[in-house]
Amino acid sequence: MIRHGLTTGNVGGKYIGRTDLPLCEEGIEELKKLKNKYEYPSAQMVVSSPLKRCLQTADILYPDLYTEKWEDFVELDFGAFEGKGIEELQHDEHFSKWLESGMQNPPPGGESGLDLTKRISVGISRLFKKMMDEQLGSVALITHGGVIMNLLYGMGLPKCEISQWAVDNGKGYTILMTPQFWMRDRAFEVYAPLPYGLSQDEVQMDTLRFTKPGEKA
Repeated sequence: MIRHGLTTGNVGGKYIGRTDLPLCEEGIEELKKLKNKYEYPSAQMVVSSPLKRCLQTADILYPDLYTEKWEDFVELDFGAFEGKGIEELQHDEHFSKWLESGMQNPPPGGESGLDLTKRISVGISRLFKKMMDEQLGSVALITHGGVIMNLLYGMGLPKCEISQWAVDNGKGYTILMTPQFWMRDRAFEVYAPLPYGLSQDEVQMDTLRFTKPGEKA
């Protein structure tokens, strides 16, 4: 599971769930540097969110593989919060209520955390079934930070707080799924940070980006 590269929205600290931004020049260069310096695992197949930033990331990291677009793995729809940052929203009562709910209630016109969890759970089950049916040993999933966090928090072992699974752009985790374990427990093992050669601390997103208004990191 690999998070897409950097966009102008990421640089500006904006909520860009369904906003279809491309990678910025800095994001493209950073992905190329990571690929040259470290190692991304080989894959037999690439599955990606259909948004531009993920498809471009797939093209940079896996240029020789066809990429399948799966709507299951698109980012949370932030509704009225799309394209806005925390400073812009901190006096919005809807935003405050959304944070108080642990981001589980839907933003105005957006998607709830529960709906996201249901959608990506269906997606990962469908992906694992495809892997088992087609005897695929390795698949690269290029998606979004929120998708990775929720999948690893809900189904990954070892169990950690959801913030521990926050990943920086171009980084992620290898997971190990065995059919018997998956069918019995609906769980998988979080195996190693990506790209290979980075520590978990280097993979995790800066906690400053998760600070709520009025809080210190």
